[in-house]
Amino acid sequence: MPALVLPTPSVRTSFLEAMDEFVAEGVELSQTAAWIDGHAPGWKDEDAFAAFVEAVRADADEDSPRPDFHVPCTTLWWVEGDAYLGRIAIRHRLNDFLLDVGGHIGYDVRPSRRREGHATAMLQHALPWAHGLGIDPALVTCDTDNVGSVRVIEAAGGVLEDVRGVKRRYWVPTGS
Repeated sequence: MPALVLPTPSVRTSFLEAMDEFVAEGVELSQTAAWIDGHAPGWKDEDAFAAFVEAVRADADEDSPRPDFHVPCTTLWWVEGDAYLGRIAIRHRLNDFLLDVGGHIGYDVRPSRRREGHATAMLQHALPWAHGLGIDPALVTCDTDNVGSVRVIEAAGGVLEDVRGVKRRYWVPTGS
């Protein structure tokens, strides 16, 4: 059964395969794309991948260095055994950009494992993590034409606040 875990080097092979899937898909403007652009050259090396994992984990710390427009973010990976299935990012607070476009929570599922219920399960499992960070409710956004994400967010109890440009903005309760 899949589980949300902190990033771990134990899924390196599967993670690299997933990144190849995203590249083949032509992914743009996503957290995964940023990882590929910033770290792909070293990912084939075990030590470089372990350092990457530690950097992703450290991004949750308030005092970690980050660009001015970034906020602390807890990243969790959805894994089953040694198989990387996807990731979810919980941004600890909103800045102007995240309030309009990105929200508190963003997620993606590797292309070969989509339409299996992973996004729905990931979001539902991530809500207690968000609540533990003091986020309630959480803003979760998706593109207006992303019917799958609309279903995922609404299944988690998301209530549509509005549509801004190409983004639907939902507030999702994180507490019980």
